[in-house]
Amino acid sequence: MLPHFFPHLPEASTMARPVDYLFWFCVAVLVFFTALIFLCIFYFAIRYRRRSEDEVPPQIHGSLPLEIIWTVIPMGIVAVMFVWGTALFIRNARPPADATQIYVTGKQWMWKIQHADGKREINALHVPEGVPIELVMTSEDVIHDFSIPAFRIKKDVLPDHYTSLWFTADRLGKYRFYCDQYCGMGHSLMRGWLYVMTPDAYEAWLHHGVQAQTMAQAGALLYNRMGCVTCHGTGKGPPFAGLYGKTVKLADGTTAVANDAYLRQMILYPGQKIVAGYRDIMPTFKGQLSEEEVLDLIAYIKSLGSKPSNTGE
Repeated sequence: MLPHFFPHLPEASTMARPVDYLFWFCVAVLVFFTALIFLCIFYFAIRYRRRSEDEVPPQIHGSLPLEIIWTVIPMGIVAVMFVWGTALFIRNARPPADATQIYVTGKQWMWKIQHADGKREINALHVPEGVPIELVMTSEDVIHDFSIPAFRIKKDVLPDHYTSLWFTADRLGKYRFYCDQYCGMGHSLMRGWLYVMTPDAYEAWLHHGVQAQTMAQAGALLYNRMGCVTCHGTGKGPPFAGLYGKTVKLADGTTAVANDAYLRQMILYPGQKIVAGYRDIMPTFKGQLSEEEVLDLIAYIKSLGSKPSNTGE
């Protein structure tokens, strides 16, 4: 496996070994065909060399079976690579339903991490071993890329957009994460440490020290401070209780799923997708809220579930 050749790059997630299998399969195919082609070149150069100036080589008309063989076999090998790689891509693109969400915001040149209970980190990420983790990521400025080599995962982090990445760490330890997209003069400094802990140690770390507000609690305060309740609590705007994850019918006849990306768009660009039955009266909060505050508001809306709200939203 890869760590046997590169001891500094361990397999520390459930995704690492399947990715390594595919990598070494591709390397083996590359080495095999490279060696085969060079051996054939040397053999044919010697076997069919011109032995005299008067020698005239016979006309070759080709072989249909040979043509089929060297077309079908490489096509089959490439098809195996494609299907194998696609399966890994799909697996890595679909986080489990019970994955713990952690929010990551990229900013020149640091990573800001926020846990759902309110715990915040800078250039560090603590996660429990054996628990699926989904990273919900965005950028405050330019395109970044969140990469954890020991986990064999990476994904672009885009401004004004949410991307997600998930993993299950299965090896205790301390691992580097990086920005893999050049983002300015301080790009090389945009890195941090990921700490994989036992679940008990993680819970102890999570609740150690002064307890901050959860993201949902901070979002509830922000919801009232920004005056959201004056519309969404009075019927002027669509209700939020039970909204998250539901399909929303829009004024133009289309539909949208009320996920994180949809809620973010409604907060920052409310006029782009008007909910059916409501007027376009909501002002934009673009430039008034930080990325962390937008995430807090989304966490609050998600926390409402299908329960009735005492604020009427």
